[in-house]
Amino acid sequence: MSPSTPPSPLATSAHPSQGTFKMPENSIPKEAAYQIINDELMLDGNPRLNLASFVTTWMEPECDKLIMAAINKNYVDMDEYPVTTELQNRCVNMIAHLFNAPLGDTETAVGVGTVGSSEAIMLAGLAFKRKWQNKRKAEGKPYDKPNIVTGANVQVCWEKFARYFEVELKEVKLREGYYVMDPEKAVEMVDENTICVAAILGSTLNGEFEDVKLLNDLLIKKNAETGWDTPIHVDAASGGFIAPFIYPELEWDFRLPLVKSINVSGHKYGLVYAGIGWVIWRNKEDLPDELIFHINYLGADQPTFTLNFSKGSSQVIAQYYQLIRLGNEGYRNIMENCRENAMVLKEGLEKTGRFNIVSKDDGVPLVAFSLKNNSRHDEFEVSDMLRRFGWIVPAYTMPPDAQHITVLRVVIREDFSRTLAERLVLDIVKVLHELDTLPAKISAKLAAAEEEAVEKKEVIKNGGHLKKSDLETQREITNAWKKFVMAKKTNGVC
Repeated sequence: MSPSTPPSPLATSAHPSQGTFKMPENSIPKEAAYQIINDELMLDGNPRLNLASFVTTWMEPECDKLIMAAINKNYVDMDEYPVTTELQNRCVNMIAHLFNAPLGDTETAVGVGTVGSSEAIMLAGLAFKRKWQNKRKAEGKPYDKPNIVTGANVQVCWEKFARYFEVELKEVKLREGYYVMDPEKAVEMVDENTICVAAILGSTLNGEFEDVKLLNDLLIKKNAETGWDTPIHVDAASGGFIAPFIYPELEWDFRLPLVKSINVSGHKYGLVYAGIGWVIWRNKEDLPDELIFHINYLGADQPTFTLNFSKGSSQVIAQYYQLIRLGNEGYRNIMENCRENAMVLKEGLEKTGRFNIVSKDDGVPLVAFSLKNNSRHDEFEVSDMLRRFGWIVPAYTMPPDAQHITVLRVVIREDFSRTLAERLVLDIVKVLHELDTLPAKISAKLAAAEEEAVEKKEVIKNGGHLKKSDLETQREITNAWKKFVMAKKTNGVC
């Protein structure tokens, strides 16, 4: 297979027997089926040691019981399960108040539970697109080229929305030392076709909160100058359940007039298993009526605005459990504890003298770091060797124009204790010592060989054409595969 034809992401990497792809002809005992699957699942990583993921991997046993009791409930059957529907509505209103939605005493919030923030972003984006199109149609202007302005650090679900729903994604490029969207550059890119500017409260790359307040102020000024009314959506997938509890004075939510919708992942720092997300709108006017469907073939009239239809009720119930079980006090204590454990890890890494810390102290509790010297061994090697200790720590390159920076990232979740943080530092030190005893990585050797070849290069002429040396051919193949691998690792960040 040539470097230009990478394997399909839908293909399996292994080569199992044909029997694993076809349903067996005969039944087997339930005990045997269980044992076969259970044995194979033992080869999966330990979710508690998966430091790549923001997604919750532990809940209290009482909540586990509620989840299992509701595992057979289809949430969409609102008439059959009215209490579950009521719990969802309570969650929407609690989260809306948490985000300072401008609600009256008797006014209910506008929002919906989703499978995750990806679906929530799709719904919010569709609302912005439809509202922009309706206004352009009324003004007799073209409405076929909508765009969204955001940073190059956005999660892949924004690229999915843009591609699936035919919206141009205008990305503000990053730069070394500044790994989030620059509000000034973002506002410069806004034009009459911009349906919204998307800000991130908790960048996937380094956990940093973007400056939504500055973005709001700059955009108000530009709207006044141009006559446009470009709004803001806040992707608070990671930070929406953090900022209200440990940064209550930070203005990023509906306190800012241009923020029209916010999404948050209940299955991240909302402390619920995957997959539950939420999208909240500022008020009813921000969600076009034509996007809401009314059905009655499951019972009474039921309004629905989701991309999918059926989904489990368990995660909605689990979210309500966490909200009433923990309350503001509980969430605050957990988030503060996560932040403290992140500081323990950060300080431990700094003491090694081998790493630069890329993440910020304020933001999502994670630690992103890079090697001060990766000429002999790089971050990908550190990541690979940590797997031998059971740790899953991702390494990835930054998006344009900071793609020359490679980082490792550890997400601190509720179940990541101070003891585990100290243990991880010890294992990282072991990995560094082992790498120091190994020969330099192949790419470093090639680079040194290339420099030597440049100094001693002899041009071999063959029929008036330059003939490539073996080293040059090897270099081209290596670079092609390196680009392919780098692209895969960057796109895999979640």
